[in-house]
Amino acid sequence: MPVPLTTPAFGHATLADCEREQIHLAGSIQPHGILLAVKEPDNVVIQASTNAAAFLGAASVVGRPLRDLGGDLALQILPHLSGPLHLAPMTLRCNAGTPPRRVDCTIHRPSNGGLIVELEPATKITNIAPALDGAFHRITSASSLIGLCDETATIFREITGYDRVMVYRFDEEGHGEVLSERRRPDLEAFLGNRYPASDIPQIARRLYERNRVRLLVDVNYMPVPLQPRISPLNGRDLDMSLSCLRSMSPIHQKYLQNMGVGATLVCSLMVSGRLWGLIACHHYEPRFVPFDIRAAGEALSETCAIRIAALESFAQSQSELVVRRLEQRLVEAVSRDGDWQTALFDGSQSLLQPLGARGAALLFEGQVMTAGDVPSTQRIRDLAAWLDRKRKAPDAPAQGLTVTASLTLDEPSFADVRSVASGLIAAPLSASEGEYLLWFRPEQVRTVTWGGDPLKAVIIGDDPSDLSPRRSFAQWHQLVEGKSEPWSAAELASARVISETVADVALQLRSVRMVIAQDQLATISAQVLRSEQPVIIADVEGRILLMNEAFEQQLRASHPHIPHLRDLGAYCTAPAEFRANLDDLMRNKRSWRGELTLAGGASPQRPLMVRADPVIAPYDRVLGFVLIFSDLTERKTAEEARARFQEEIDSARRPSLRLDQSASLIYKELAASTVENAQLAALEVTHGAEAGSMPDMLESIRNSTARTLGILEHLVWYRSQSEE
Repeated sequence: MPVPLTTPAFGHATLADCEREQIHLAGSIQPHGILLAVKEPDNVVIQASTNAAAFLGAASVVGRPLRDLGGDLALQILPHLSGPLHLAPMTLRCNAGTPPRRVDCTIHRPSNGGLIVELEPATKITNIAPALDGAFHRITSASSLIGLCDETATIFREITGYDRVMVYRFDEEGHGEVLSERRRPDLEAFLGNRYPASDIPQIARRLYERNRVRLLVDVNYMPVPLQPRISPLNGRDLDMSLSCLRSMSPIHQKYLQNMGVGATLVCSLMVSGRLWGLIACHHYEPRFVPFDIRAAGEALSETCAIRIAALESFAQSQSELVVRRLEQRLVEAVSRDGDWQTALFDGSQSLLQPLGARGAALLFEGQVMTAGDVPSTQRIRDLAAWLDRKRKAPDAPAQGLTVTASLTLDEPSFADVRSVASGLIAAPLSASEGEYLLWFRPEQVRTVTWGGDPLKAVIIGDDPSDLSPRRSFAQWHQLVEGKSEPWSAAELASARVISETVADVALQLRSVRMVIAQDQLATISAQVLRSEQPVIIADVEGRILLMNEAFEQQLRASHPHIPHLRDLGAYCTAPAEFRANLDDLMRNKRSWRGELTLAGGASPQRPLMVRADPVIAPYDRVLGFVLIFSDLTERKTAEEARARFQEEIDSARRPSLRLDQSASLIYKELAASTVENAQLAALEVTHGAEAGSMPDMLESIRNSTARTLGILEHLVWYRSQSEE
């Protein structure tokens, strides 16, 4: 019979593949508790940490049912086995062992089957509710990101008692920065230090997303192995991703030892479904934190994450307001005299401020207009030519923004412009060559302070198997040149909105010119035909002069020639409404702004926004009509997500039976504050986030709210159970 393949504990960590260290397959635990792997439904122990027998006062543990392990362990666990234990562990208080001793019992189901039971000695329960009440208010009242992080670090140090608490944020490249810190006065400050992405491998980050509170009691502990090592259920290593006792990676353990740290508590900050950062607590001697304090930390970190989402969305909404004003100015300019280019650059701060740019340039129909600090006109044209070549490349991505914070790294020939254009956002305005809206940021020559040399993240000793993290965490200063401040997701969203508006206005003007100037039809219609935005142009009688490919793609694969605007009604899900609006447009020459859905189009059907306008010549003579369509799929998805979120929040307003009957007034107020915080955050997201990111952001807030309410409910139950 073949022997199943497996790996040593944590897998093989080498300099080449330390990212692949299998930290969830630890095969061992920290010694302050015990772990039992149980086979259901008979609830027999099939694996146990080697300290389990001594902890329980038994001669042996493996092969015995839970009911034989003393106390009321099996009796207390049994009612909870029908719950969603594969999603999150559950902790309860019970008696176990011979003679029975009071323990905290945490249960969950690993991904590869069975039940994991972890026991820790019970400690006296503290009345954490008053401290939580004040902490919730302080977090939800924070008016800035740095203020929030400072307050969070202060609160965690007060509640947990650790020597140092840091709020740590990841940037777009995965590097971390200490945004806030509270520490013992005699400790060296880490505030502002950056740590390379390699310090926290991707597999560890994925675990941080699932298991949001990790406790290391003593960095110098001796791991307690599981016996047997391989699960009899499936012949594989036990998945310990959600284990609260799981051994830490030996590399991480050595990393902390090199820092002089004795114990840690780390809570994840999940914002918009991604790991935004960590709340890292360090102690300089061993420190155990009981379950209720860990649960409080998780509730506070989820509350902090909701507030981060709200503050980031508020900042984005302010930029969005400036963008919308710019958009309105362009529309007014088109209606007035058609000179939208001048309107775009009239008061250039509205073009620059939402993106934090120092300069901008418009290349359109051979002309170049600029604002702020920009390269020379010739170098701007060179940039456009380089962008054209990139778009023609075989591996070129779909048309969209070109974004860089280090232009000279992408194209060294632009080294001479890095003082004004190290950072670049380039938005194509049409399918034609050389038509772009560009934003620039200058080179930011700065000194980055790293917590140790980022180029020496891993060290190999005399023995090649002796893999160790760097041993020095002395501040290491790096001079960074040729790079600008990176562009944020909110700034990129603003760039998309502005560039789409400009492209839309340009397309509309070209469409008007097409109707007015029939002799230029061949040149201009080609530009309209290649547009990625659906458009239809008709004469004054409604006869269709041009229907571009982008609109035809919205229709069924094969369709007959459509000669007249009225014939489009047959392709709409509400043909009568379409024809009524079209009649109003053609008879009364009134612009039409509305929504429609094409039947038999792409699957699934896409809702479209239609903007239909008459083309007016001098003396109010109507020459024809232009209909421009925009895809509303993202907006509709966002609206559905918003409605779904509100339904779930309304449901959360109704307290559970446990909170309603058993909770003190403080816990009820905490639950109400949690829901209120979520609604305020959702309001900021609704007003500030772009439609495409809104569903994920609302889902993240919903998840954090549900987790916080679940933790509060569990704390109430856990406390009442412990008082029995």
